[in-house]
Amino acid sequence: MVMLTQRFPADAPVEADALVERLRTESEGSRLRFGDERIVEFLGRFGRKLLAPAVARRFPELASLGFFLRKGELARALSRMDIKDRSALRFPRGLVFHVPPANVDTMFVYSWALSALAGNRNVVRVSSRSAEAADGVLEALNAALGEVPGDTAEVIGRTQRMVTYDRGDNASATLSAACDLRVVWGGDDAVRALRQYPLAPHARDLTFPGRSSFAIVSVSGWRRASEGERRRAAELFYNDSYWFDQAACSSPLAVFWVGDPDGAAEATTQFQALLTDVLLDRKHVTDPAMAVQKRVSAYGSAIDGTAERITFTGPAGDVNGVLTMELSSPEAVPRQWSGAGSFGVGRVRTLAELARIVVRKDQTVTHFGFDADELVEFARDLAGRGVDRIVPFGSALTFSAVWDGYDLLGEFSRLVTVAF
Repeated sequence: MVMLTQRFPADAPVEADALVERLRTESEGSRLRFGDERIVEFLGRFGRKLLAPAVARRFPELASLGFFLRKGELARALSRMDIKDRSALRFPRGLVFHVPPANVDTMFVYSWALSALAGNRNVVRVSSRSAEAADGVLEALNAALGEVPGDTAEVIGRTQRMVTYDRGDNASATLSAACDLRVVWGGDDAVRALRQYPLAPHARDLTFPGRSSFAIVSVSGWRRASEGERRRAAELFYNDSYWFDQAACSSPLAVFWVGDPDGAAEATTQFQALLTDVLLDRKHVTDPAMAVQKRVSAYGSAIDGTAERITFTGPAGDVNGVLTMELSSPEAVPRQWSGAGSFGVGRVRTLAELARIVVRKDQTVTHFGFDADELVEFARDLAGRGVDRIVPFGSALTFSAVWDGYDLLGEFSRLVTVAF
């Protein structure tokens, strides 16, 4: 027997079958609509708790989640789903089972929040291996639930669950069989593992498998930038890379300098020095196990010929803070995690040259120093081969209602057409 620990709303442990039955029967009198105002109110209150100074100091990575949940942001996301006439009506999909990754411990909130905003009943499996920030999120959720009006608290309590359970066939199989949509985030193996549990014939999977990302910097744009702008670029790159230990799919694993080779070499040196200064300011300390991981990965890259030169830099006392591996060619771009603070460094003359090496696994490109026309042309050159997001430095981890090419509110809802 696999018991589920109910973490939001906090309650006694429950079996998966009993939880499914409870969600099915109790929610009958508490039906949610797409864009339900009660959910909007609750999410807004929850978001404000994440932005409180005490929480923001403790978990700075939760600030972007708090902004994402502001009432105005939610309203903008909903407005994109407006249907201008009465020929189609938008409804919740039903029961959604979310399986988020353990290594990015706030991802479950984004997935759940948009699904709840679409009016669905939700069960979210929160991994027991999630880091401390996940506990902070759950504390804020339960606190917000205690402050909303009674009817709102009641409907959320009847329709939303976040649970933790050990990996067991019974719970995952039961929740998979009962759901209308299963949302799986994580590596390819995690997706395959969940797919062994059958869905109902009408249900389907929405999967977010392992992806990889890289950064691009214009050499000419770097030259034009002021010292302050360059310093800010290094700070934003740090946020993109070092939050979640570079394990997020959208964190860059490589930096490509685009322009003349001599200028790229000089800019690379300048950027590495600025990034080292940022690590010092942020009091970054490399975990010993991470330092070993990075060296093993780096030496492996040297042996297999993908890296021509390896450099370890960092502030005094942490020479493993930044690992750079000069790539033997653009095609050698790393697509596997090598440890927090590990970056391949490549040089190309044009973005068109870089577009040729993109594959479907590539997700996010963060950029600095390019103008809009250059980036749009780059996206057109990609022609759908890969890359779903091209965003400025500092926005790699900024979640959007459109993710991995999916319009999530659309995926979390269904349309009923009406012919007159």
